Order: sequence, then C-alpha cells, then structure tokens
Amino acid sequence: MPVLNDNPFAALTVVMAPAILTNACSVLSLGTANRIARVVDRTRIVAAAREIAATGSADREMRSRELEQLQARGALLLRALRIIYLSLGAFAASALTAVAGSVSSAYDLQLFSRATAVIGFATGTLGVSMLVMGCALMVRETRLAIQSMAGEVERALKL
Repeated sequence: MPVLNDNPFAALTVVMAPAILTNACSVLSLGTANRIARVVDRTRIVAAAREIAATGSADREMRSRELEQLQARGALLLRALRIIYLSLGAFAASALTAVAGSVSSAYDLQLFSRATAVIGFATGTLGVSMLVMGCALMVRETRLAIQSMAGEVERALKL
C-alpha cells in the first residue's frame, strides 16, 4: 500500500468516513432519545385522562386506544435506539480498525493490514446497515405519530 506510506493524510481520509458517520449516529440517537421522552410524557398525560374518564365511556375507550398507539411508538423508538447504538459502535470500531490498518501499513505489516481492511469494511458495512434500519424504524414511528395527531385533530374539530 504505497499510497498510505507516501501520504500521511491518506490515513486521515480512511478514518474520516466512519468518524463522520459516528457523529451522525450520535445526533440521531439524541433525537431518538428525545422522542422517547416525549412519548413517555404523552403516555402519562393520556393515562391520567383515561383514569378520570368514566368506565365504559367513549372517552375512556379512545384514551385506551391512544395508550396502545403510544406503546407501539415507544417500542419502535426503543428498537430504533438500540439499533442506532449498534451502528454507532460499529462505526467507532471501523474508525479504530482504520487507524490500526494505517499504522500496520506504515510498518509494512501486510497480513495485519489486509486483515484490518476486511474487519474495517465489515464493521463499516454493519454500521451502515444498522443506520438504515434505525432510520426505517424512525420513519415508521413518525408515521404512527402523524396518524395519532390526525386522529386528535379530527376529534378536536368535531367538538
């Protein structure tokens, strides 16, 4: 790998992609955690409103359905957060592997350098795959949130 030996910035280039994706995962995980907190807050409000409603009333049934929707949203968000954390770890591992591969290439350790290239590619691929899965779960949760909001708006307009 003469390119890595001749150019000290080549190693930085190899490390930058996983580092940028690690940052993206961190931001996405923060947003997901905030959404979980909002679902928890909303669940507390709906549960309290359900307790006030008379047994067997339409309002109580509506609140029960809303709690089920919130539970489904919370489950999706938790799955997404776990997957995003896995992606974050994979990108961090990929960046570390890229550094180890660059160092081994500088010392002309070809077998180790090739092994780190394979490991780095595998962990980077895992990270991207998990990031896509996490984003897909976030889209599903967003769809549920919008459906729930549309139902609330419709009920409010009927009143």
